[in-house]
Amino acid sequence: MVLIMTVVSLVLFSLFETDKLAVAGKVLGPYSTTEQREIWLEKNDYNEPFVFRYAGWAGNAIQGDFGQSIQLRVPVADVLWPRLANTAILAVVVFAVMIPLSLTLGVLAGLKEGSFQDRAISTVSVITTSVPEFASATLLSAIFVFWLGWLPGTSAMTSGFRLDEIVLPASVLIIYGFGYIARMTRASMAEVMTSPYIRTAILKGLPYRRVVFWHALRNALITPFTVIVLHLNWLLSGVVVVEVFFAYKGFGKLLLDASLFGDIYVIEACTLIAVFVAVASQYISDLGYTLLNPRIRFK
Repeated sequence: MVLIMTVVSLVLFSLFETDKLAVAGKVLGPYSTTEQREIWLEKNDYNEPFVFRYAGWAGNAIQGDFGQSIQLRVPVADVLWPRLANTAILAVVVFAVMIPLSLTLGVLAGLKEGSFQDRAISTVSVITTSVPEFASATLLSAIFVFWLGWLPGTSAMTSGFRLDEIVLPASVLIIYGFGYIARMTRASMAEVMTSPYIRTAILKGLPYRRVVFWHALRNALITPFTVIVLHLNWLLSGVVVVEVFFAYKGFGKLLLDASLFGDIYVIEACTLIAVFVAVASQYISDLGYTLLNPRIRFK
């Protein structure tokens, strides 16, 4: 994890801060003179060797100091952490509904492979996963905002957290994400149910429910567990469309706004956070293997 983060941070710093005059131009504006930029570079220690500048930047980043936002003129941390918390709230709501739903449907489909139940669940899963977020967001808004008038069309949370404002963004993400996990669970469950040890347990007269929950389900969850953990990355940085559509002030929208404006310090901070979550989620999935299957050990 440390090696990956070091390499990514080094590449990121090289891409954004090698051209020192360009950095000064972003901060001071396009109409600043070369002399003004040189003064700014000297004042902010940009004339030091690259290694020292990177070491100082990396050390500050570890402490949560990512510099000052060029666009908002406030410390990046003051903007980043609240936006990250908003996305975390959205992720908790999505996971709380999506995971039980997808696992339940996947197990039901896998237990009766080839049946009408299996085909119905698989068809719904494929259809929902095939529909992009902006399409389902438009459809749900047309129904629940403009037709029925039950829910607000934006989720800006200007008056604090409101449950009704998070329903539509969460629903769009659940509809798009649950089908893939359900399909993976179904495939894994169907494979496990045809294993010799499962047939042996059934022939020995063990209750079918006990065979499913105590023997089959634990092994069948190894692959879906990996998919579920990797969804953390998608919910962190892959929800840009949903957050922009519903004006939800989250991490994805912050990253998009910073990219459009060219706010390099915010982009650097968001990229480091996204990579850290990606690496950490992979590490969590590896640990999960050992809990779900004791035969798997990592040295």
